[in-house]
Amino acid sequence: MKKAKDKFFIGFMCIILGIVLAMQFRIVQGSYLEGAIPSQRALELESELKKIKEEKQHLLQEIQSYEKKLKEIEESASKDNVLIKNLNKELKKYKIIAGFESVKGPGIEVVVDDPPKTSEFGNDYSVASVKYDLLLSLINVLNSAGAEAISVNGQRIISTTGILYANNSVKINSVPTAPPFIIKAIGNPDTLESVLNFRFGIVWDMRENYLLQVNIRKLDEVVIPRYNDIVKFRYAKTINEK
Repeated sequence: MKKAKDKFFIGFMCIILGIVLAMQFRIVQGSYLEGAIPSQRALELESELKKIKEEKQHLLQEIQSYEKKLKEIEESASKDNVLIKNLNKELKKYKIIAGFESVKGPGIEVVVDDPPKTSEFGNDYSVASVKYDLLLSLINVLNSAGAEAISVNGQRIISTTGILYANNSVKINSVPTAPPFIIKAIGNPDTLESVLNFRFGIVWDMRENYLLQVNIRKLDEVVIPRYNDIVKFRYAKTINEK
């Protein structure tokens, strides 16, 4: 009689446990997955991401179209006005300095990649990403050598550019990117190359101490895109000088 009661009690508990698990599954499916199975939800997210990318591309094209029209208006207005023409030249110069104009010219291309798979560092993480401070040092060296414009993996480097490590990748201008890092710089190719190849310098450190693969080549023409985001000043205010 006791065994029958025990079996009944165990069976009853199993039924209760089954009901609880089923309810929990439905709650998770309804709230976290919004009623969709994981694979279906993944496809939905992928579709949403694709739409967002298409919308972004469309907006960028619209911006380029409006900027083209604005440029035509400015050029038309400045043809008969020397003052406006000079102001437009100054504006363009400062836009180039600030990084809001795409530019081209002679320079170098530096490709930084992780060590070979057979190296002592292993394959569990990206050395080039973890040691992103080396990337910062390389950019500083290029700036000190007179580089007039720099980009990393298509991201223009400006005064407000942030370079941070997150989840085994590097965020540049808040955009996640990963090795190989392609650094482009416009300037005197010979000067830029020589300052990087300096003995015990930044590239030597990358190669010797971290086994990073670094290739440098001089180019007659380097194209560097403009900075595509909006810079907002929340605290800095202009000073009205007398």
